[in-house]
Amino acid sequence: MESLTQYRELVQQLLEDYAKPYLEASPDTHYLICDIQRDHYQWMEVGWEGSYRLYRSILHFDIQNAKIWLQQNLTDQDPAAALVTQGVPPEDIVLGLQAPYKRPYTDYGY
Repeated sequence: MESLTQYRELVQQLLEDYAKPYLEASPDTHYLICDIQRDHYQWMEVGWEGSYRLYRSILHFDIQNAKIWLQQNLTDQDPAAALVTQGVPPEDIVLGLQAPYKRPYTDYGY
């Protein structure tokens, strides 16, 4: 699987699957942002919890140089493994949330 279109579709579907319960329960505070032109994809939480301001990216992917970059993951899921299950070669996934010197020691690209 090497198609940019396929990668875009997979990332968007994964975001939707992970965020669905939150989007249904709290549609005013949970958002999916999919910038297909620049290949940035995020699940955001924005709002208030009492007097505490919530503004965070729960899950963030970018597609750069024909690779899917996992930039943020605040879930208890393993989205990189889910992408591999969907047919994305591990070398086409970069754990951007890991320091560059650690990436060669992961099971993914760098």
